[in-house]
Amino acid sequence: MNLYETIYILKPDMEEEAIKAAVERFKNIIEENGEMDTIDEWGKRKLAYPIQYYKEGYYVYMKYKANSSLPKELDRVFGITEDVIRHLIVRIDK
Repeated sequence: MNLYETIYILKPDMEEEAIKAAVERFKNIIEENGEMDTIDEWGKRKLAYPIQYYKEGYYVYMKYKANSSLPKELDRVFGITEDVIRHLIVRIDK
């Protein structure tokens, strides 16, 4: 199993319940196929540059252990989720 970090940015105009549901959805995907180490909701922050006309975003950081197929699945799910405006998945070398 490899160690991964993921940061994703949700649209800032989402309802609080929708944000919690999205965070829980991505957390469940990881827990089904790996081990969650850390999940940290950074909240709304200003973006470095506008993305899809948004100047702010809701940031979430996750650190987890998983096999190499999970990041591909997460990337696919992030890509088809309209509320995710950016995401980054990085493998941490030990």
